[in-house]
Amino acid sequence: MTNTSIEWTNKTWNPITGCTEVSPGCDHCYARTLAERFRGVKGNHFEQGFDLKLWPDRLQLPLRWKKPQMIFVNSMSDLFHKDVPDDYIIQVFETMRLAKQHTFQVLTKRPSRAVLLAHKLDWAPNIWFGTSIENNDYVWRADKIRQVPAVIRFISAEPLLGELTDLHLAGIHWLIAGAESGHGARPMNVDWARFLRDLCQEHGTAFFYKQNALRGRKQPLPLLDGRQWMEYPHTA
Repeated sequence: MTNTSIEWTNKTWNPITGCTEVSPGCDHCYARTLAERFRGVKGNHFEQGFDLKLWPDRLQLPLRWKKPQMIFVNSMSDLFHKDVPDDYIIQVFETMRLAKQHTFQVLTKRPSRAVLLAHKLDWAPNIWFGTSIENNDYVWRADKIRQVPAVIRFISAEPLLGELTDLHLAGIHWLIAGAESGHGARPMNVDWARFLRDLCQEHGTAFFYKQNALRGRKQPLPLLDGRQWMEYPHTA
């Protein structure tokens, strides 16, 4: 578990690293870029580059942290990747259930598999479940997470590659929006973020405007219509 500069969380926990592309939001994956820098470096955590790897020795790490934290699960992978065994996913959920002092934020681009496994998993109230949606072609992912019995469901619209005019927010408690940054970043129209902000306000969904980008350079927590938007969902 490590500290992170990701604006909407405190820590990251990676019991899995590595992934494969599934949609246009993966094209400039920051995790892949970071991992591939160290491919072949003996002894480095990313000696295998961005190839999928399980780290069983990391499964118990959250239990050692007593201070409550918001923890982004698998910032360097996807828990529901097809090559992650069911039993391993169950172990990750068991750790999250036991580490009830923390809030775990599970984000996937593969919500269909989560739906198939949902009945085997313990959806404790400290486990938030989200999916990434980058353009209208992937708004169906929101329909999938609505089928999962998580107390908090959220959407990460980052990188936001188009206006999500077909998105419905029923059953969605939180939405994070942000532009792509880094080399080759595709531009985001601020009106796309504004549309999501207005949609969230209409449905009572918390809105978090994570970043814009200027010529690929990240601009964290930018103003939108004169204020920052750093809302979090209400929990009981």
